[in-house]
Amino acid sequence: MFSIMLVEDDDKIRTIVADTLRRWQFQVFEVTAYDQVLAEFNRLGPQLVLLDVNLPVLDGYHWCQQIRAASKVPILFLSSRNQNMDMIMAMNMGADDFVQKPFDLGVLVAKVNALLRRNYLYHEESLQLAHRGLTLNVANSTLHYQGKSTELSRNEFIIMQLFMRSIGKIVSREELMQALWREEQFVDDNTLTVNVNRLRRKLAQLGMEDLITTRKGMGYIAE
Repeated sequence: MFSIMLVEDDDKIRTIVADTLRRWQFQVFEVTAYDQVLAEFNRLGPQLVLLDVNLPVLDGYHWCQQIRAASKVPILFLSSRNQNMDMIMAMNMGADDFVQKPFDLGVLVAKVNALLRRNYLYHEESLQLAHRGLTLNVANSTLHYQGKSTELSRNEFIIMQLFMRSIGKIVSREELMQALWREEQFVDDNTLTVNVNRLRRKLAQLGMEDLITTRKGMGYIAE
């Protein structure tokens, strides 16, 4: 579960955004100590920061600079400011993206997913994930087992990587759909089912047909 620090002084917006992200299985820290944003960041250690520009005491640009000096964590600005210079300022201060208020919650979640995927799932180019003799090569999206190998599509690779990182734990369909989101493009329930079934067929061809089990009403588990 990825953790997100949310710094937004509008109570209504903060609550709506936090509730939406929690429904997508994110851990959300709501920070309201607006003069202690860096201290809260250091204490909480989030994997992504959602940051309003207009904040009491010191603005979001200041805190973005402070956080960026200490960490490479992705930072996404939320702001009612709509001038190009505001976006340029945000990027110059170290932000990774900028969402203008009012925004669509689906777009926000998609951008959050894209930043997390870009920063935490695709940077381990030489990594191999292994379980029961099955190896997932992250560099070229291939599965290897007992001398056999198969290539995975982009969606199959994302699903398989999530399973390999969650061995012995139930992965919900919501978590899988969340992982499959592309920027501003929703992946529906039917698309998920198709991709899971394709992945299962490829595992069966390798001799690992029992790897992924369906837990009715809960999701899937890889064991």
